[in-house]
Amino acid sequence: MDIIDRKLLMLLQQDSTKTTKELSLKLNLSVTAIYERVKKLEREGVINKYVAILNQKKVDKSFVVFCHIKLIQHTKEYLTRFEQEITQLDEVLECYHVSGDYDYILKIYVKDMEAYREFMVTKLTTLQHIGSTHSTFMISEVKNTNIITL
Repeated sequence: MDIIDRKLLMLLQQDSTKTTKELSLKLNLSVTAIYERVKKLEREGVINKYVAILNQKKVDKSFVVFCHIKLIQHTKEYLTRFEQEITQLDEVLECYHVSGDYDYILKIYVKDMEAYREFMVTKLTTLQHIGSTHSTFMISEVKNTNIITL
């Protein structure tokens, strides 16, 4: 990956709807050269996918919860089962297996506290092997970016 690829990736991270023509003008390359570079980055797995980032308030999902999960045991079976089940919950946008006092951290988006309570009671606490949970609620978003500086 050269300096042009890095610049191209930065531009695509900022706005992936830019056309190859717009990108070519910014990088002083031909449209064909930009197209080939993008395709190469996609083939190599550097670019995984293109997505639309939604406004959480406009879609009624602005209540953000970080939920720390501790399993009752750390067996491979329990970890695998929990991970399979958690990926099925639409409210959970991110799940990380972590070190420290807890085993997992979940990032959950719901409408409000009532919706979170409903999620906890009807979905999360029904999963097997959860020993304890600890929820932290977002007060305000200070920084949220998907851009990886290259």
